[in-house]
Formats: sequence, structure tokens, C-alpha cells
Amino acid sequence: MSLSDTPAPLERATAGEGTTAALAEPVQKVTARWVTGLVLVNVGINAAFFGPINIFIGQQAISIDAPGKEAILSLVTACGAAVSLVANPLFGALSDRTTSRFGRRAPWVLAGAVLATAALVALSFSGAVALMVLFWCLVQLGANAAYAAITAAVPDRVPVVQRGGVGGLAAMGQTLGILTGAVFGAVVSGNFMVGYWLCAGALLLSVLPYLFHRNDPALPGDAHSKFRIGSFLRGFWISPRRYPDFAWAWLTRFLVNVGNQLTIVYLLFFLRDIIHYEDPAAGVLVLTGIYAVMVMITAVLAGPWSDRVGRRKPFVIGSSATIAMAGAIMAFFPVWPGALAGAAVLGVGFGAYLAVDFALLTQVLPFAVSRGKDMGVINVANSLPQVVAPALALLAVTHWGGYRALFLTAAVIGLLGAVFVVKIKGVD
Repeated sequence: MSLSDTPAPLERATAGEGTTAALAEPVQKVTARWVTGLVLVNVGINAAFFGPINIFIGQQAISIDAPGKEAILSLVTACGAAVSLVANPLFGALSDRTTSRFGRRAPWVLAGAVLATAALVALSFSGAVALMVLFWCLVQLGANAAYAAITAAVPDRVPVVQRGGVGGLAAMGQTLGILTGAVFGAVVSGNFMVGYWLCAGALLLSVLPYLFHRNDPALPGDAHSKFRIGSFLRGFWISPRRYPDFAWAWLTRFLVNVGNQLTIVYLLFFLRDIIHYEDPAAGVLVLTGIYAVMVMITAVLAGPWSDRVGRRKPFVIGSSATIAMAGAIMAFFPVWPGALAGAAVLGVGFGAYLAVDFALLTQVLPFAVSRGKDMGVINVANSLPQVVAPALALLAVTHWGGYRALFLTAAVIGLLGAVFVVKIKGVD
């Protein structure tokens, strides 16, 4: 794996402009086999993310210090998310500059999956908070390397007219990964160590189909100029004044993800302490299953629908408002039927949002030569909420009035995300 340096001044290249296959705007539709590999990578990465976040880190925190479980969970997840803030755009930028004969993205998918797998195994043996923080940060480092690369593969290889549909299937993969983590949580019956091992195995196996059928053209060594650290670091700043659509798209994604994270971050504790559900881990599985089914239905419907009508913003606005509605349901109906309804509504909104907003984002990327870095910057809007949401959740539960305040905060923030979508001008 070798790295070249500063991107050449190339924007939105097309196949007819004499560019290399790695940099040209894609025009040929991707195959079902390639899409299947993409979906499976998303399954594995999200099982590795959300199995621990939703269940295993919380169970591990209870085993170490039950009275301080919320603080431990918030600390571990916030530190890991802080790592992801740097890792995702960094590895996206490094993949842009990779001139391996195996392609730009595939080497990072493999290396990231191997690192995250090893870190999950190590995390399973951690009996102290400091070790939990260390190994969860390494999980985030590796998984974000893989995620940055596989996300960039979509604008690399998928034409615009197919991106809503592919985005919907990728969203389905993400949801199956979340559901897989919840299934692991229910199957292991509180044995978080085995749960971590299952997540590790799922991640490592999930990347193999993509690696064997990657469709990842190699980047010529002369595609970038000589490496200079200053130019490399400056490349992470994308001017909101010059690229306002990119800036608004980033902000709306950040707000919607904060609202979504606030709704789910303390779900295990909400079922345990407020609803008094007999088996909270099983309750998480039930709610996640309902959520997952609705996400998959709306994602695979809304994505291709937006492709057919050629519009993105109405879908994003409607789905963001629906996500906010889920928070309101959880706030005013803190009982098991309310939780079931909230999970269903959240799934309806988030499925459509994941599919269509992803397609929208790929249409506002400033540079063809740095899709990985630009998608990495966008992915910060997925990672930063994992830092912000646990802190806000802790404040809401301990100082602002408990779980009702938590879910109402989620609803308000989600609505703001819907409002700001109208600021995007370059995409209908």
C-alpha cells in the first residue's frame, strides 16, 4: 500500500474528460454482486459499532460499577466517537491517495476490519474502565478506516441515477448490522464477552465478499503531486462560503443524527429503570427488530423512488420530521406500547432518511479526486453525534428532568435538521 500526496486540481471529473478510471464520474451501473459486497460490509461494521454501544458496553459497565453505569457508558462511547471524528476523514483522505494495485479503498477495508476485530476481542477481557476506553477507541479506529473506504466506494463506482437505490440497500445493511448486534445481545444472555467475540467474527467475515469482487480501479502514481503535510491538512477544510450546499448537507446530517442518537443511547437503561421491562436486553432486541423492519422497508422504497422522480429534499425533510416525532412519542408515552410505537416511527423516518440523504450527499461533493476525504468529512456528522449525544443525554437524565427531557430534546434537534434542508440549492 503506497500513498501519493496532494490532490491535483480536478473537480467533478467525468469519464469523457480523459481521466483515469479511479477518478472518472461513474456512468455504468454497478452489479448486484458488487452491491451485495457493499451491503455485507455495512452489516459487519454496524454490528461491531452498535452491538457494543447498545448492549455490551452497558452490560460491561454494570459489571464494573452498577451505580455509575451511565457515566461509564457515556465516557467510553464519547471517547470512541472522538477517535472516529479524526479517523474517518483521515482514512478517507489516505485512501484517496493510495496507489496499491489492489485499488484505493479495498486495502483500507481489510486493514480496518482486522484492527477492529482484534480490538473487540481485547475489549472483551477488559475489567477496568481505562482498558474499556482504550480498546473501544481502537475498535473505532479500525472500523472507521473500513467505513470511510467503503462509503467512498459509492460515489467512486455508482452513477447518480442509481445512488438512491444503492443508498437504500446500504441503509438496509446498516440496519441489519444493528439488528445483528441486538440478536447477539439476546443470544448471549448477559455474557458480554461472548457478545464481543460474535461482533468481531461478523465484522471480519463481512468484508470478504467485497474484497473478492471489489471493482476498485488502481490509482496511477502520478495522480497526485508530492506529499506536503500542510497541503494535506488544509485539504480537510471545505469552505462553507465556496461550497454552501456541502455545508448545509453536513449540518442537517449532524442534527438528525444527534436526534437519533439521543433516542437510542440510553435505551437499555430506559427499559430497565423506567419501563421496568423484565429482560432489558431482550426488550432492546424487540424494539431494534421493529425499528429494523421499518428501516429496511422505507429505505428500499424511498431510495429508488427518489431516483425515479429525480428529487431528494422532500424525502429528507419528511423523514427528518418523522424521526423527531418518534422522540415525542417516547417522551409522552414512557410505557412498553409507547416504546414499540416510537421504535416503529423512528424506523420509518430513519430508513427513508438514510437512503435519500446519502444520495443527496454524494451529489454535493466538491472534488472528484478526493471523494474519500470529502465523504470522511461528511461522516464526521455521523460520528460527532456519538460525542455530543451521550453528553446531552447525561445532562438531560440527571439535570433536565429525566427521560422525558431526553426524548423531547431529541425531537427538537431532529426538527431543526428538517428545517435546514431547504437551504440546499444544488439538489432538488
